[in-house]
Amino acid sequence: MSERILKLGLPAGSLQEATAELFRKAGYNITFASRSYYPTIDDPEIQCTLLRAQEMARYVQDGVLDCGLTGYDWILEQDAQVVELAELVYSKISRRPVRWVLAVPNDSPIQSVKDLQGKRIATEVVNLTKRWLAQHGVEAIVEFSWGATEVKPPRLADAIVEVTETGSSLRANNLRIVAEVLQSTTRFIANREAARDPWKRRKMEDILLMLKGAMQAEGKVGLMLNVHKDHLKAVLALLPALQKPTVSSLSDPDWYAVNTIIDESLVRTIIPKLKEAGGCGIVEYPLNKIIP
Repeated sequence: MSERILKLGLPAGSLQEATAELFRKAGYNITFASRSYYPTIDDPEIQCTLLRAQEMARYVQDGVLDCGLTGYDWILEQDAQVVELAELVYSKISRRPVRWVLAVPNDSPIQSVKDLQGKRIATEVVNLTKRWLAQHGVEAIVEFSWGATEVKPPRLADAIVEVTETGSSLRANNLRIVAEVLQSTTRFIANREAARDPWKRRKMEDILLMLKGAMQAEGKVGLMLNVHKDHLKAVLALLPALQKPTVSSLSDPDWYAVNTIIDESLVRTIIPKLKEAGGCGIVEYPLNKIIP
């Protein structure tokens, strides 16, 4: 076991599998044991702890953890004093931000935030909601919800502030969105003291480099092909590239090798065009990471 250890917090719950998959693509193998809150990772210098994202910022702030991944929403909710090292846009379902929204029953007379004056609101983000209402000059009763928030209107609350990615759960419970309170993405945060430690800071930045590289590679593939010099210009004109295609001379001076990165969604349309333009020996290959 290494004497130097970075204490890393991983989010449990909805983000757990998405986070583990991102780390796997970045080159780290994380294993979750049944009923254990201490996953193993194939790096002896990292010690993982599994925590709810709602609690992560507080433990990082207090130095129980050196760093961790949590949502921007929970940093704001706890008013945590942490160092934000990076924004990593991924969530349970998509690579889009999640949204905290104000929702009411479909037949509710509430049409705007101003209509919430004196009303009862159920939510898991009490502090965030109170600050948002104050910004609009509205006073309302904001109660903490322990779960199943969507079922509380209209009997237990007039409105809710709830997180959503697709809105499907809200629609299923006959709720409509009145306003957006906040968009939130996953953040990599660090304890202030840990961020000033040269070794820990370097370790965190190395992890982030690999995580960002894995995210950059998502939805992209590499393409290699050979082309005669007479057709090189036509082939290059067809290729969108991350930067510019790499063109290399082959042993035959009349031929070139072309290597590039494109969106995977373009492959099925661009390969036939490359073939028609004179490309040959076309090879598509997967990408694990792209480091700018």
